[in-house]
Amino acid sequence: MSKKVLFITGDAVESLEIYYPYYRVLEEGYEAVIASPTKKVLRTVVHDFEGWDTYTEKPGYQLESHIAFDQVDPTEYDGLIIPGGRAPEYIRLNENIPRIVTHFFEANKPVGAICHAVLVLNALKSNQYFEGKTMTAYTACRPDVENLGAIYSAETLQVDGNIVSGHAWPDLPGFMREFLRLLK
Repeated sequence: MSKKVLFITGDAVESLEIYYPYYRVLEEGYEAVIASPTKKVLRTVVHDFEGWDTYTEKPGYQLESHIAFDQVDPTEYDGLIIPGGRAPEYIRLNENIPRIVTHFFEANKPVGAICHAVLVLNALKSNQYFEGKTMTAYTACRPDVENLGAIYSAETLQVDGNIVSGHAWPDLPGFMREFLRLLK
């Protein structure tokens, strides 16, 4: 039976951080399901580093989600990927997020969190899954990693237990290599 990976995201997801992992999962022959607050065409964004003190943002590709958060049965999935961009800022407010994400930690299934995805992890009712773990995220999210009780690493890729964390889209090759290793 083929593996099944859930992606949770929404509008303003960083284009590379959804497309690259999505296609890598499909390339491995696994099923990839994109969930969002409602089933819709998502608007992605392109974040780039162009000499500003922070990243710049431009409109990206459109991408159809497959399922709404309230329809997700997390027990059907073998792994979870949370892309970054600005989507984590607001999807973490969705009432279904704690139910969905907590399942993957309770079942010790692989969780990939890249860039701003740590904002979603902060929506969980308990920090027990993160305390003492080493994680990374986009530099501006360091306080969010530390608020989880995790140790922030400046390294752009971290694997600690079932959590694969990455700094930003340039880290996707290692991020997906390690996520897929855990999934297998």
